[in-house]
Amino acid sequence: MNSSKEKLCSDCPRNCNLPRALEYSPGAATGYCRKVFQPTVARAALHMWEEPCISGTNGSGAVFFGGCNLRCVFCQNSEISQEARGKTVTAKILKKIYANLIGQGAHNINLVTPSHYVRAVAASLSDKLPVPVIYNCGAYEKIESLNLLKDKVQIYLPDLKYMNPTLSARYSGAADYPEIATKAILHMYEQTGAYRLDGDGLLQQGVLIRHLILPNAVENSKRVIDWVETHFPEGQVLFSLMRQYVPCGQSAAYPEINRFLTTAEYDEVERYLFDSTVEDGFVQEAGSADSAFIPAFDGTGVDVP
Repeated sequence: MNSSKEKLCSDCPRNCNLPRALEYSPGAATGYCRKVFQPTVARAALHMWEEPCISGTNGSGAVFFGGCNLRCVFCQNSEISQEARGKTVTAKILKKIYANLIGQGAHNINLVTPSHYVRAVAASLSDKLPVPVIYNCGAYEKIESLNLLKDKVQIYLPDLKYMNPTLSARYSGAADYPEIATKAILHMYEQTGAYRLDGDGLLQQGVLIRHLILPNAVENSKRVIDWVETHFPEGQVLFSLMRQYVPCGQSAAYPEINRFLTTAEYDEVERYLFDSTVEDGFVQEAGSADSAFIPAFDGTGVDVP
């Protein structure tokens, strides 16, 4: 029998169904995410390196959570997604963090990798914020968990990583990722409807689908574009094609991805995108593939009065 300080968790598609501690303590029980229900946050600060419609002129109020339910081998944020980095917080503290970022001029509150803390995140959003809330995730989500966020999240920012289950199994340990992620993104769209920008070009509601091109995976990227083209007419969602891949995390153990993207690879995918009917969105310059754009996960902005 589980103690009162634990509960069985199946909040994400891993369906661990294992006891998971409600609060942090040394040796506390966790699932695949390696985290308890109580969130950890590694950084909360204005972030200028998102898409222009998110960062704007002031910056996005990015809250970087520790842990992850995917733990991709190439993760650029691996020091927080796969290592014990970050400070434990409560839903009440999260609310204070949001208020502090808004006070600094944040255009939105950008919740980065929040999936394994969905219950605490939902609780922290019990009061409507004066700026849009962004759920910035890997798209490996359960519909039931997304329903906890209905009317609390205005913008979904999922990364559609794979349409190839062999790749998703190898790099993210999730052969079911393509099926799970596409269903989740469709549900996100059902919640928000078509994207909407304000007069300053800032995203106010909707879905912005990101895709990071991986080395030696051009066909996977084309299939992602095909899926977006098939399921969303023009004017419904935004699409961001990302060339910022930098070998990080455990990529050294995977020789085929242990390098930067080539110009030829990116150009081939970009041409495919431009030949499609996907019109609304963004592409990246070559200079985006630089570890200098990875922020310092040093606890900035987490300690609030």
